[in-house]
Amino acid sequence: MTAIINNARALLREAGEAHAPAVLASSLGAEDMVLLDLIARDALGIGVFTLDTGRLPQETHDLLQLARQRYAVPIAVFAPESAAVEAYVAAHGPNGFYDTVALRQECCRVRKVMPLKRALAGKRAWVTGLRRTQSPGRGAIGFQEWDAENGLQKFNPLADWSDAEVWSYIEQHQVPVNALHARGFPSIGCAPCTRAVAPGEDPRAGRWWWENPEFNECGLHPRQKARG
Repeated sequence: MTAIINNARALLREAGEAHAPAVLASSLGAEDMVLLDLIARDALGIGVFTLDTGRLPQETHDLLQLARQRYAVPIAVFAPESAAVEAYVAAHGPNGFYDTVALRQECCRVRKVMPLKRALAGKRAWVTGLRRTQSPGRGAIGFQEWDAENGLQKFNPLADWSDAEVWSYIEQHQVPVNALHARGFPSIGCAPCTRAVAPGEDPRAGRWWWENPEFNECGLHPRQKARG
């Protein structure tokens, strides 16, 4: 564990020092809580933000409050533009995302991608909790990538961490996590689009479970060429 932790710390330091201003885009998932803990421990100059889509589970809001109490790191919250949400709901209903892949992706665009672009405006790097073992589509991610969509460097310090290593760190350092993880939710997004998974199921099988797995992304992380 020492080697991978030190590698993650070095990548975080590089992001914060060589590519300032840098930010951690936190979904408040297990991986992002590990990164928040590392940033706080090393007092790194990396900002932190999360996206409140308006459809998050109460457990995620509870964790946000707990994280703010535990760490002396401000966590900014970006919400979708109300006019965009109202237009989507007026045209497709509050749960139109169940109807087609295109409508689900549009809902993600309104509630996640557009706020993300606001959060990343003026930044030179963003840090994510992406890991290669999370899904087949993430198997080739590198520690550092050029994000052409947003025009900045993207750091994935936990890219080579296993599930066991993430949870070992959490247990060792008593990192607070979302209560839904203990109820079979390895990956947590919006409440209507997330379910628990059965033992042995792919960790992201509970995200947009009614769709073909090949569409199983929200648009925040377009596939791109990896470096490192």
